[in-house]
Amino acid sequence: MGSPQALVLGCSFRPPPRLAITDPIQSNSIETRPGKISKLFYNLVEVNSGTKPSYLGIQKNPPSLALCPATNNCISTSEEISDANHYAPPWNYNPEDGRRKKPINKDEAIAELLQVVTSLKPDNFTPRVAERREDYIRVEYESPIMGFVDDVEFWFPPGKKSIVEYRSASRIGNFDFDINKKRIKALRSELEKKGWSSEGRF
Repeated sequence: MGSPQALVLGCSFRPPPRLAITDPIQSNSIETRPGKISKLFYNLVEVNSGTKPSYLGIQKNPPSLALCPATNNCISTSEEISDANHYAPPWNYNPEDGRRKKPINKDEAIAELLQVVTSLKPDNFTPRVAERREDYIRVEYESPIMGFVDDVEFWFPPGKKSIVEYRSASRIGNFDFDINKKRIKALRSELEKKGWSSEGRF
């Protein structure tokens, strides 16, 4: 296991490069210390949050969400079912053993999903809907300390009736101590109360 500085809220973190600032202890100006400390903290949070990976979104040939990298902090319905580290089963918002007799349409399903996403804070990560299109939603989850950001995507593929694909991944690090799996399970549990189901378990 890494050092305490490298593990924060289930995320493996490589410390950012040292910042070229004047040591506040050696500074003769007490008034400048808060500004320097604030700038250091801001820069640290900015590094921790990372940048949105360019490959996110609906892929082509065939249309799908992106596969996971080799790291152990990502799950995706696009993965092979044999990949226990990365595969996650899709959801169904009109399951046969649920509300099939009173099905909802895609727009109603999206509304239910957004209601659950915006009202639930798994592991106290704060959700923010960053992108929303007709059949695609991307949510950024920010950790309560240090500002680590995970990207969670939801896709309502055409021609697949009531299936919802998703992908949940951390932007940095290698291990997440199952933060992404626990998040998806928490969302699934709330959606099941509304009549949704999972096409499998993990």
